Amino acid sequence: MRISERIRYVGMNDLKTQLFEHQWPLPYGVSYNSYLVIGDKIALIDTAAAAYEDIFLSNIKEEIGERKIDYLVVNHMEPDHSALQAVIRKEYPDCTIVTNAKAVPMIEGYQGLSDNIQIIKEGECLSLGNVTLQFFMIPMVHWPETMVTWCPEERTVFSGDAFGSFKAVPEGSLIDGFECFRDEMTRYYASIVGKYGQTVQAALKKVAPLNIERICPTHGPVWEKEISEVVGWYDRLSAAKLERGVCLAYGSMYGNTAKAAKSVAAELEKNRVVCKMHDLCEENLSFALADAFIYDSIILGSPTYNAGVFPPVQAFMDALKARGVKNRRFAAFGSFTWAGTSVKLLNNQAVEMQFEVAHNGLSFAQGYTPEKFDAEEIAKPFI
Repeated sequence: MRISERIRYVGMNDLKTQLFEHQWPLPYGVSYNSYLVIGDKIALIDTAAAAYEDIFLSNIKEEIGERKIDYLVVNHMEPDHSALQAVIRKEYPDCTIVTNAKAVPMIEGYQGLSDNIQIIKEGECLSLGNVTLQFFMIPMVHWPETMVTWCPEERTVFSGDAFGSFKAVPEGSLIDGFECFRDEMTRYYASIVGKYGQTVQAALKKVAPLNIERICPTHGPVWEKEISEVVGWYDRLSAAKLERGVCLAYGSMYGNTAKAAKSVAAELEKNRVVCKMHDLCEENLSFALADAFIYDSIILGSPTYNAGVFPPVQAFMDALKARGVKNRRFAAFGSFTWAGTSVKLLNNQAVEMQFEVAHNGLSFAQGYTPEKFDAEEIAKPFI
């Protein structure tokens, strides 16, 4: 697919894989984006997942025919982008791999390739004759070897996983679609990149002076008209510029904590507080993670389980901690049968994570009734 006269798309959609990284659901699929930059010489920017070898090679041949690929630029070594490097080298034996020093041992470890590798440094340029590529390091967005490739003649940055998104791209139309992709972009960020907010901020500052007119990520659409919205959203997520609202997540064994959660949600909504509710037993925690990155408050519901926190709720709390989520307003609630400890344990974790405990929480014994559980009391600090 032609993005411009000098930039061609040779990636593909994956509508078969159910779990990205065997963890994150793909209800709308995902794309693996790879690009050709065509000048007097030709550079391929990243490759694709192993299952798509035949489609990938066919896409390349369709764009360049019998011309050869002179350079394979490796921005990021995660296997969904790099699995076909050895295939490209076999197809184009004289192709030079262009990457930074941190990627070299990964290339050998994953692909068994160690020859004809050109190591580049920060700001270094590669000439394709009538078009240029320049390289900037963005380590830990989200692996240590990550870099971006800049094409000044096209005002285009090939950004790797930065600005990427879950969700397959529309057939025949790669360009833009921020409103259509924002939710899946947020979930991708929260699940994959969310731990690295500080390094994302550093990367944004590094590319800001480039006067970018096109962003070509490795997942999701190519951004042109909506660059300011996309960059602004990444800035908000990585700098924790939060919206007023509540991520209300819960787990429930027999329905009592679920009833309490719904009563809290109803109280918040009655008072026009944005409330996004997630059943952690029924849906993957990535959906709740996405809302935890957007809103300034988190309310968790957990029954006591073996004198601890119910495992699905604890998994969510662990995921928040692993991503360095902090400075949220917090409350907990839950049911118990003979010893209620879940709320106390969640509060202790919240303090460790630098949350503000806005309410000490409520526990109730055995079955839920409105008389046992005062939803208005839990909701009040968030109204």
